[in-house]
Amino acid sequence: MKAWICLPLLALVLTGCAGKTAYRDSCATNLDGAWHELDLAKAEGFAGTVSYSKALSLLTGAKTQQQFEAFEGCSEKAEKARFYIRESRAGR
Repeated sequence: MKAWICLPLLALVLTGCAGKTAYRDSCATNLDGAWHELDLAKAEGFAGTVSYSKALSLLTGAKTQQQFEAFEGCSEKAEKARFYIRESRAGR
């Protein structure tokens, strides 16, 4: 009887752990790409723009979310940061 109670509980726990990794790869890929693009923008002299500052703050927040395993929010912030980096390099 205990097995019938423990088995669904174990399945629920394992499902919860698997759900946390859904955006892990996307978060890591977007963060790495965004930091690289940010470095390029800085090297090209766009570090003083408002868009660059927005991107930097978004990337800082995304990195924090990655550390706390909030991968979906991390991925979204990194994508927004990449948008602002493109805007910065375009001079906006």
